[in-house]
Amino acid sequence: MYNIVLTIHLLIILALCAVVLVQRSEGGGLGIGGGGGNPLGGRAKANPLTTVTWVLAAAFIATSITLTILSGQIARSNGVLGDIGGDQAPAGDPSVPQVILPSDLTGDAILPPAPNDGPVAPPPVE
Repeated sequence: MYNIVLTIHLLIILALCAVVLVQRSEGGGLGIGGGGGNPLGGRAKANPLTTVTWVLAAAFIATSITLTILSGQIARSNGVLGDIGGDQAPAGDPSVPQVILPSDLTGDAILPPAPNDGPVAPPPVE
């Protein structure tokens, strides 16, 4: 279901880009300067490309919300937190790194030397 909606979403994006690029410029960026066709400054009647743009924009928003809902359901069903307390690897499983605590060490273990209190002087140069 998610892949189908995602494919439709991508097709809507491509169609929306194509329709916006095909439209005739009304002049003046950000609405500055008006259309020039109407002396009172009102908007002209929408042409079919404008209507198609609005329909594609509404479809884009609808598929975006649908994808958000679907991805939330997918994350909830098999998310990271969904497996807490579930299948845990057995103690002898080599794929899981084992943590060795200091209390687990025996006398045979080689421990790193303890740090001394003073600074370490470099060896004399001969």
